[in-house]
Amino acid sequence: MSAYRPPRARVVLLTGPSGSGKTRLAARTGLPVLRLDDFYKERGDPTLPLLAATRAVDWDSPQSWDADTAVRAIQELCHSGRTTAPLYDIAVSARVGRETVRLDGARLFVAEGIFAADIAERCAALGLLADAICLRGRPFTTFRRRLLRDVREARKPVPLLLRRGWRLMRAEGEIVARHRALGAAPCTRDEAHARIARLRTGGATRSAA
Repeated sequence: MSAYRPPRARVVLLTGPSGSGKTRLAARTGLPVLRLDDFYKERGDPTLPLLAATRAVDWDSPQSWDADTAVRAIQELCHSGRTTAPLYDIAVSARVGRETVRLDGARLFVAEGIFAADIAERCAALGLLADAICLRGRPFTTFRRRLLRDVREARKPVPLLLRRGWRLMRAEGEIVARHRALGAAPCTRDEAHARIARLRTGGATRSAA
């Protein structure tokens, strides 16, 4: 049996409803960032879940996301300080390239995405988890931010974005509750930023608590 190697770095998993401000907060921390939404499965994958009413792909289901590959990337970053991650184009539902993510000596990094809480337990069991945070806010504000972003980036046709946005707005409380049940602490953006800042200055991590 090989000896246990403690990780060089640990991860802050940052989750929350689509449009809640994860990407902006991750950039605001000044830490290296791994974009977990780039680990979506590609259109045509036979394991993609479908919406019962329309038979369209349910991109808001965790089953539309490659959790195993995401965890391996986090492990590699924590132990070696670098990994190769996919670049995903939501508009075409496909991976369009790859990029190298480096920590450059950082002992903490953020992995952000709408399914981040789904791997919190696995990251904790591997000794990699510093914290898991779920951004929460006002559902209508999240709806507006999400719609403006998705239209600006031409992610999908506008009617589809409106239908999805309305459905997600109505379900936002349930989404946050689910993330909380998976181990992510619900926080406002300012609370989350302060929580991550404490970790950077040597506060207790989730795995050490």
